[in-house]
Amino acid sequence: MESSSAKPKRRPRYKGTHPKRFNEKYKELKPELYKADIEKVIERGGTPAGTHRPICVQEILDILAPQPGEIVLDATLGYGGHSQTLLERILPNGKLIALDQDPIERPKAEARLREGLTAKVVPESALLVGGINFSEAWGFLKNQGVPRVDMVLADLGLSSMQIDTPSRGFSYKFDAPFDLRMNPQQGLSAAELLAKLNEAELVQILTENSDEPHARQVAKDLIHHKPQTTTEVVKVVRETVKKFPPKVREREGDTPIRRVFQSLRIEVNKEFATLEKFLTEIPHFLKPGGRVAILTFHSGEDRRVKKAFQAGHRSGIFSDIAPEPIRPSLEEQRSNPRSKSAKLRWARRFGN
Repeated sequence: MESSSAKPKRRPRYKGTHPKRFNEKYKELKPELYKADIEKVIERGGTPAGTHRPICVQEILDILAPQPGEIVLDATLGYGGHSQTLLERILPNGKLIALDQDPIERPKAEARLREGLTAKVVPESALLVGGINFSEAWGFLKNQGVPRVDMVLADLGLSSMQIDTPSRGFSYKFDAPFDLRMNPQQGLSAAELLAKLNEAELVQILTENSDEPHARQVAKDLIHHKPQTTTEVVKVVRETVKKFPPKVREREGDTPIRRVFQSLRIEVNKEFATLEKFLTEIPHFLKPGGRVAILTFHSGEDRRVKKAFQAGHRSGIFSDIAPEPIRPSLEEQRSNPRSKSAKLRWARRFGN
């Protein structure tokens, strides 16, 4: 007589030492079970799937100098690596306020932080997480009865979880809907935006957001084909690149594809407008003597942070600012290639 109980379904075999598909990286996605495998990925200079490696941690600690009892605003929670480090240093009696608009990753990061709090028997009040864009920080703080904070951190880079999750559409290496939204529950996806734009509007976006030198050719083909998936975008842009002179084609490679993804991601999420609003409002909620540190990952972001800090310094809002951007150490760049484009700038609010 046959048994009525079905045999348990076996997990597909882990494919070699370098599995390529996200769902095949199950060892990396379960750190509690496969610690040794995760360490091997990090040793190779990779970022384990479903995780994020915080950048310039020591440099940020040196700048912000968090002390017990202080209030910290982490305007971009992400995976929570920076937040965890800062939280450890402001206890006891300190408070960490963390913001993130991503409804997919934010609950995971908050759970990780709260598990750490529970282990250390830290009051629930030590952590406040808000599901908003950092441009809304000032209003959020006022609503929470926190008029001023001692320090502000903003890491403007995409998190590795967003990049490595194929369905989010942030990477051209995976086939997925061409989305690019930090919050997929709000606004138009990149594909929907492309369907509404005309050629001149797309040329402007490619030029302003990523300094695309071939904006007119690329825009013409994208508007004509109106791709819906990341794979379709890649195909269109690669066909455009084939029309370039041989030397230009060889020099550019896939760089135009990366610039298309960057420029449309910036447009979809209104990244420059939200950053400018945030920079304008920082002095309103930063205490006298308070510190702010901002990590940027491309020239458009860095230029805006630099100009805002310089203007604040000239007007007397900031007593000190970074004379030059701080770059990740060569050791960090080797161990974490995603840190190579990072620039860290800081400022100190005037007063004691």
